[in-house]
Amino acid sequence: MDPTALFVLASASPRRKDLLAQLGLRFTVAAADIDETPMAGEIASDYVHRLAVEKARTVATRHPDAWVLAADTTVALGSELLGKPRDAAEAREMLARLSGRVHEVFTGIAVAGRARDSQVVRTQVTFRELTPAEIAWYADTGEPLDKAGAYAIQGKGGFLVRGIDGSPSNVVGLPLGETLALLTRVGLPLPWTEGPR
Repeated sequence: MDPTALFVLASASPRRKDLLAQLGLRFTVAAADIDETPMAGEIASDYVHRLAVEKARTVATRHPDAWVLAADTTVALGSELLGKPRDAAEAREMLARLSGRVHEVFTGIAVAGRARDSQVVRTQVTFRELTPAEIAWYADTGEPLDKAGAYAIQGKGGFLVRGIDGSPSNVVGLPLGETLALLTRVGLPLPWTEGPR
């Protein structure tokens, strides 16, 4: 059997795909199309956990014999969830609110199909005090438009960040250390556990 058929990434995110691929993991991609609207009063950790589990289980119905990994990331400023901005104007508004403040990035990761397990990872991010010109320039680059919280720490948006406490890859969209521990727990063979080549 094709080894890529045994591991499915239930995400269309190019960032998650790149993070897994650079570790030598072989997989196929099958995005899950689900409603990502937060429930009334839902806190960030519960929100990302629910969506990750739902995405994994949805795709696992099509790949029941595979390990299906899904993830969902959101930015929380206090109790408010900051999703992906609709346009540059909303990106500017989000960035202005994050300026000079500490926020949290939550990612839910879940496996379904051959095995089931899940968890939530939290990272604290501190932004620099941003000038209106910096905010306008970055929003106009277009980079913020498909990113939770309107920034990409691995891209141009790295200049916004003064410091982080926790997993750096979690802020990109997939906490690698925790994801690999999860995959190990559910029995997925990893490149360094498959024996001599």
